[in-house]
Amino acid sequence: MRRRLPPLRALHAFEAAARHLSFARAAEEMGVTPAAISQQIKQLEDILGVALFHRGARLSLTRPAALVSVDLSDAFDRLASAVGRLAPDGPARPLVVSAPPAFAARWLVPRLTRFQEAHPGIDLHLSATLRLVDLDREGVDVGIRYGPGRYPGLLVERLRLEEVVAVAAPRLAGSLRDLADLTRATLLVNEFMGWDPAFPTWPGWLAEMGAAPDEPLKLRPFGDASLVVEAALAGLGAALVWRTLVSDELAAGRLVALFPGRPLASAYHLVCLPDRAETPAIRAFRDWIKTEVVTT
Repeated sequence: MRRRLPPLRALHAFEAAARHLSFARAAEEMGVTPAAISQQIKQLEDILGVALFHRGARLSLTRPAALVSVDLSDAFDRLASAVGRLAPDGPARPLVVSAPPAFAARWLVPRLTRFQEAHPGIDLHLSATLRLVDLDREGVDVGIRYGPGRYPGLLVERLRLEEVVAVAAPRLAGSLRDLADLTRATLLVNEFMGWDPAFPTWPGWLAEMGAAPDEPLKLRPFGDASLVVEAALAGLGAALVWRTLVSDELAAGRLVALFPGRPLASAYHLVCLPDRAETPAIRAFRDWIKTEVVTT
């Protein structure tokens, strides 16, 4: 059956821009100009008949785009892996790392410059997906996984425990002095958090804190964790987030923790195939990321 697809280059431009939430960074990755990325995305929007981005002060995905962007990234990762297996022993094979999208974008990517400076000879390819990839079959060297840490057949190393914390931009945080203020504020929601039953809802978290709202909560949904963080940074409301995803923003004062965090049972883990754990590139990445989680 013939597959009816838009131009692959336009899809690739959209995938890169959606992953970075930046035309400029997508252009740098693809070796073209931001104008070329914009043109490719406009072509794709015209073909599909749907807007893909809100082009305001901060670039953000429309709801239809947010629903498919992770799947599209996953598809390109699998395509690259398949092509790589055509010549597995070719020169300069990249180190392929798989990580959850929000963790990759908000914690890992900002630190990768330090890895590249320490290991300039390693070409690292980062794959962002929530799917538990098959490392052997899909040509992935290292996976970063969030969960309880039970991954049979793999070498598992815990990186850091996670906790959930309520945050807001400094200007808004000044008006949220207690739980009663919070129950009347706009509360930002990641509407696709059902995959992690340990992550609390706003009503559940407020109940745990002993708050009893006088009226229905004002909930504002967003398509994923990164969008929730961006909305909080823009002052659109308070957010419940994983602390790891906002550690840089908290340290820089761009976000404020409203109350002490609540520990979760899950953690981030590094996984790899045991028989490849000591290969030079994987060993270098393992050592580097374990140092990063301790020092930052």
